[in-house]
Amino acid sequence: MIVFPAIDLYEGRAVRLLKGDYSRMNVYSDHPEEVAGIFQAEGATHIHLVDLEGAREGRMPNLGTVVRIKRETGLFCEVGGGIRNMDRVKTCLGEGIDRVILGTAAVKDPVFLDQALAAFGDRIAVGVDIRDGMVAVSGWTEKSALPFLPFCQDMARRGVATLICTDISRDGAMRGTNRELYADLRDRCSMNITASGGVSSMEDVKALAAMDLYGAIIGKAYYTGAINLKEAIEVSA
Repeated sequence: MIVFPAIDLYEGRAVRLLKGDYSRMNVYSDHPEEVAGIFQAEGATHIHLVDLEGAREGRMPNLGTVVRIKRETGLFCEVGGGIRNMDRVKTCLGEGIDRVILGTAAVKDPVFLDQALAAFGDRIAVGVDIRDGMVAVSGWTEKSALPFLPFCQDMARRGVATLICTDISRDGAMRGTNRELYADLRDRCSMNITASGGVSSMEDVKALAAMDLYGAIIGKAYYTGAINLKEAIEVSA
């Protein structure tokens, strides 16, 4: 299982939200590139980046920071937030970003999703954010009318290779990840499943690795010291 340490970006800083609430934001660093360098020094090979302003507003004001992280570290970088048309997909990939994540666009514009998949294949991932069993969009600020499981199964039928699934109720709450959810998705959906949201202990990491998931995203638990990144990478190998 690949461990993806995460950097959420807001106004060029590394931050974390609690349960997707923009009014409950902690700033961890004014220099995200330095944080990425620490990840690399601790053994990370992949990094998960989210432009929070982009996710909420449909633009990408933090793209420059994302590109600097890629260039300075050489890590495998996946990025989501505000990627809602082909021009932005091409810009990200053209700047060397390894994989882009479509969230809101995958829900609201399936034609665009299909075009992106046809053009770029497994360099396109879909992020599905779950609130009360439904798919949330626009930086978690809106709840759609789509139940999450049929949506995920539809993504598999469309040819999505990688699904990044976040249980919003667990994100940043430090109360454990939703292991049952990820085991169910693994069994029902033929895709690479990345667990996100609430990975808050080494026990979580070990349990997800034992499921043979593709990946797990570690955010707040790293910043608070609840998870040692180097150890998490070692037990997931």
